Amino acid sequence: MLDVLSQGDDPLRLFGIASAVLSAYAFLPYARNTIRGRTHPQRASWLIWSVLGLIAFVSQAAEGATASLWFAAIQVGWTLTIFALSIRRGTGRLLNAGDEYVLGAAALGLGLWALTDNAAYALGITITISMLGGGATILKAYRHPTSETMATWVLCFLAAVLAVLAVGRLDWVLLAYPLYLLSLYAGILIAMALGRSQMPDEARAAPAHRTVIEANARMFGR
Repeated sequence: MLDVLSQGDDPLRLFGIASAVLSAYAFLPYARNTIRGRTHPQRASWLIWSVLGLIAFVSQAAEGATASLWFAAIQVGWTLTIFALSIRRGTGRLLNAGDEYVLGAAALGLGLWALTDNAAYALGITITISMLGGGATILKAYRHPTSETMATWVLCFLAAVLAVLAVGRLDWVLLAYPLYLLSLYAGILIAMALGRSQMPDEARAAPAHRTVIEANARMFGR
C-alpha cells in the first residue's frame, strides 16, 4: 500500500489518498460525541464490524488492491477505535444472542480462503454478514435519527465514492467492499433524512444525547 505514495500524480493515487483523508476525518465527530456522552455506540455491533472489517481489509490487500486500500485501512482503524471507546461509553453487551453465528460464519470464510487460496470467499461472506448488521443500523437511523452523528456518515459516503473511483478498473472483487459501504452509508443517510422529516420540530431541534440512550436500549435490549 505504501508504494502508492510514490506514483506521482496518478489520479487513482489521488482518489485513494483523498478517500483516506475523508475517512480519517469522518469519524472524529462520532468519536468526540462518544467521549462527550452524546453518542452511545452499540458494543456488539462495533465488535462485529471490527472483526469483519479486518477480514475485508486483509482480503482486499491479498486480491491486489492498491490506491483503494487506504480507504479500507482507515475505516478499519476507526472501527477499532470506536469499539474501544464503546467498552466504557457504549451500550449493550459485547456479544448479543446470535453473534456467535456471525463470528462462526466469518471463521468459515477464513477457512475457505485457506483451503482455496481465494480471498473472495472471505470477502463475500464478510460483506453478506455486514449487510445484515447494516440493515439494523439503517432501521435504527430511521426510528431514532438523533441517535446518530450525521456528519460522520456524510463524510464516509463521500470517502466511499472516492474509494470506488480509486479502484480504477472493473474488478468486482476489489469493487465489492467500497461499493457495499457506499450503499450502506447512502442507506443510513436516507433513513436519517426520512426519520427527521417525520419528527416534530421541537424534537428535531433537541440535542441528540437526550434520546440516544433510550433509543439504543429499545433497539438492542440493554
